[in-house]
Amino acid sequence: MGEERTGQPGPTNQRVTVPEAAEILGITAEAVRMRIKRGTLHSERQAGRVFVLLGQGQPTDRPSEPKALISEMRSRIQFLEDELQRKDAILLNMTEAMKALSPPTQEAPSDERESPQAADEEQQRVAPRPAPAGPQESTQKPWWRRILR
Repeated sequence: MGEERTGQPGPTNQRVTVPEAAEILGITAEAVRMRIKRGTLHSERQAGRVFVLLGQGQPTDRPSEPKALISEMRSRIQFLEDELQRKDAILLNMTEAMKALSPPTQEAPSDERESPQAADEEQQRVAPRPAPAGPQESTQKPWWRRILR
């Protein structure tokens, strides 16, 4: 495949067979046929044979194709990284919002111990709450609190 052809016209405006086009482009004959089918390679049919018309708007040099592919892949990777970063920020904001809405957790006991007298006085200051009426308790809590407990 890598051998140089002599006696053939240059890569512009060549009319070659499918196998010859495959060799020039460095791809398989089946890939040439698929490009013809997709319309990315120009071709013509004469006496039952398909001839590929090279140099008429399609790339013929192999080194430029990988450069274009690498460039396209880099731009796609950058897009995906940006999208991932955006979604990470959304998840972080949602997590913080859920924490803010959830009831506070019990604080760890401090080093300073309350005297039994202070605890007794605090209980007297706080008015007792009425007990919830039956099954309404589950309907008062948001669904995510019932599930994430």
